[in-house]
Amino acid sequence: MDPNRLKEAYQQLESLEDRLAYKIRPRTESMITPTVEHVDAKLRDLAAFTLELKDIVREFMLAFAKAKSGQGG
Repeated sequence: MDPNRLKEAYQQLESLEDRLAYKIRPRTESMITPTVEHVDAKLRDLAAFTLELKDIVREFMLAFAKAKSGQGG
């Protein structure tokens, strides 16, 4: 396992949580129908979160794969 890579991936995950998670969490909103612009902005936030999360998960997998391949540290 690559502890540096694992630590960096964890820090990226924490940063992602701090920056974007609040934007995609469901909120109780009034009975007002959201505008197209509001829905579009939420969709962009979700897409950005998902793509960055995919990259972070890949880093976690690579950090653990190093241990499995016998290159451990």
